[in-house]
Amino acid sequence: MSRPQVIAFYLPQFYPTPENDKWWGEGFTEWTNVAKARPLFKGHYQPKLPGKLGFYDLRLPETREEQANLAREAGIDGFCYWHYWFNGRRLLDRVFSEVVNSGKPDFPFCLCWANHSWYQKTWDPNKPNRLLIEQTYPGEQDYIAHFNAMLPAFMDKRYMKVDGKLVFGIFEADGIPSFTLMKEIWNDMARKHGFQGVYFFGLAQGQKRLKEIEKEEYDTFVYDNMQTVYDHNWSLTKRVLDKLLRRPHIIEYKDYVSETIAFFREHTQYTPCIIPNFDHSPRSGSRGIILHNSKPEVWEYLFKEIYELQQARNMPLLVIKSWNEWGEGNYLEPDMRFGKMYLDSIRKVINQSSVK
Repeated sequence: MSRPQVIAFYLPQFYPTPENDKWWGEGFTEWTNVAKARPLFKGHYQPKLPGKLGFYDLRLPETREEQANLAREAGIDGFCYWHYWFNGRRLLDRVFSEVVNSGKPDFPFCLCWANHSWYQKTWDPNKPNRLLIEQTYPGEQDYIAHFNAMLPAFMDKRYMKVDGKLVFGIFEADGIPSFTLMKEIWNDMARKHGFQGVYFFGLAQGQKRLKEIEKEEYDTFVYDNMQTVYDHNWSLTKRVLDKLLRRPHIIEYKDYVSETIAFFREHTQYTPCIIPNFDHSPRSGSRGIILHNSKPEVWEYLFKEIYELQQARNMPLLVIKSWNEWGEGNYLEPDMRFGKMYLDSIRKVINQSSVK
């Protein structure tokens, strides 16, 4: 048995940018929403505040080094940086560019293209969202330009691979109208630069959506089972009622865990994406989805079951969402309540599995 590479999604939105200043107000970062969050019901854990790393600024190399140290100590094999490309325009790219150009931290990484349009959401069904920047797909020349722009990262010794192929994710797996063309171009360009090709993974959320995109020619689908729990265990009537009453949609974390384990025991063809915690209320207020009562010991049980499942099947990857999505209450980094306990759980499971 070979152990899977454990990858955690990494959000770079923790420093001011001109675009965010314009759209959300001067000095906006992900911390803006985190700091103003408040509990919405009895027993609701908010605000969720950072622990050891504090309210960091990702422009500081020292912060990025400490993040890598924490991840490495926990047994995480690399970060999957969210990557934003809009027909040649890159947003939130400073952090990753500095990681590549500086060679630090010395910690593996890969990329996932967040290939969706950006909107200023109202979270009100009676008010339309405002388009901020549109995602488009001009075609062949843009695919070539995109690959070449990322080539310095691909050539970096830290870039993660599966069987000699560059690991590259796409958020909206069915969003690219000509994915087959993109895959053909990128595989050809990768081979010309000495790689075996590109290992494309597509994000999939919910069984209905998965059935719609399975025709796409990805190497694997990274499956987020929270949406399956959301779709199937709670009725449409309740979801509609929650929205009408402007109250959060609450899912017990233990129910998410049991559903997730059952799903991946049955479905062997998908790469698991597992979630330690989730609470969208800092961004969406009372209209958010909340995985309630997440605790490190329950997360440890989930991670152990899925990790050992992947190991027994000799599967190459296990994905965690996320390292630092603080605005969605979805993170592994130390917080004020649990400290490093979520990270310690990962290290404990990996250590125990390695001696079996």
